[in-house]
Amino acid sequence: MRKRIAIIVAALIILAGGAWLLDLPARLGLRRAQSDALTLYGNVDIRQVELGFRVSGRIKTMHFDEGDSVTAGALLAELDASPYESAKAANDALAAQKAATLDKLVAGPRPAEIDQARANVAERQADLDNAQRAYDRARSLRPAGVVSQQQLDDATAAKNMAAARLASSQQALRLLEEGTRPEDIAGARADLQSAQANQASAATQLADTQLLAPADGVVLSRVREPGAIVAPSDVVYVVSLNRPVWVRAYVAEPQLGQVHPGLAVTVTTDTAPGHAYHGHVGFVSPVAEFTPKTVETQELRTDLVYRLRVIVEDPDQALRQGMPVTVAVPQGTATAQGG
Repeated sequence: MRKRIAIIVAALIILAGGAWLLDLPARLGLRRAQSDALTLYGNVDIRQVELGFRVSGRIKTMHFDEGDSVTAGALLAELDASPYESAKAANDALAAQKAATLDKLVAGPRPAEIDQARANVAERQADLDNAQRAYDRARSLRPAGVVSQQQLDDATAAKNMAAARLASSQQALRLLEEGTRPEDIAGARADLQSAQANQASAATQLADTQLLAPADGVVLSRVREPGAIVAPSDVVYVVSLNRPVWVRAYVAEPQLGQVHPGLAVTVTTDTAPGHAYHGHVGFVSPVAEFTPKTVETQELRTDLVYRLRVIVEDPDQALRQGMPVTVAVPQGTATAQGG
């Protein structure tokens, strides 16, 4: 009897040791098997963007409602563009005027203007010659008393004025022949650049009366309606972007060495546990924090964890903002690629 009991005890000990070696407790759920995939838990994080106009005005049209899908570059809404069209037309005209002024200065005087100035010099020269003869005649007759001193003085003044007019016309001709001063051209060019900058600003403001979708997404909120007056800081639409789709997950400190940026993972949801999404770790926080209340771990206890971001490579409409998901690192990958 004792021998039989001893044999039974020995057999139990052998079975227990074999079960332990075969990792039977892990199969029974008593502890996690050492070769199992690393499992993390988190929530879907989808970017949202609040859209508004960069200029103020009255909303003319709204083209999308809540729940509508939009593509990148789609026209979402428009402002009444009349004030901005008028401002652009005024700036266009001013820029054209400044351009014409610069072209005129660069081209310099026309040949006809120079010819006119030369003719004016010749006319002034003739006036001076005539005044000189009258002066010479009066001066020669003055000693004999034929002309009075007043007449001589008048002839002298007429000669001097004719000489001054001739000098003025000669200087005007010289200026025309030398052309436009470089400083005048530089000033006109600066005026044109300023006008062109105002022209571009007016064109930008006119374009900003149209609100375009920055990326593919779904309209979450239609905040304003046609006829409303909006300022540049007012939100008109709230759009949920289709990409990127992230998962905000947490890894416990003991498993931190098993994850790193670029690590391939799979993501599953409670809604469709049989469908796995492919992704990779895009970011691991360098700062530890306590386990958030919204994240459940198998240990069900508060512990230090590190936040990480998983980028889902093949998202679809089934992934919703805030949805809880399970992130699994394929068996052997975490150990092989981990730090």
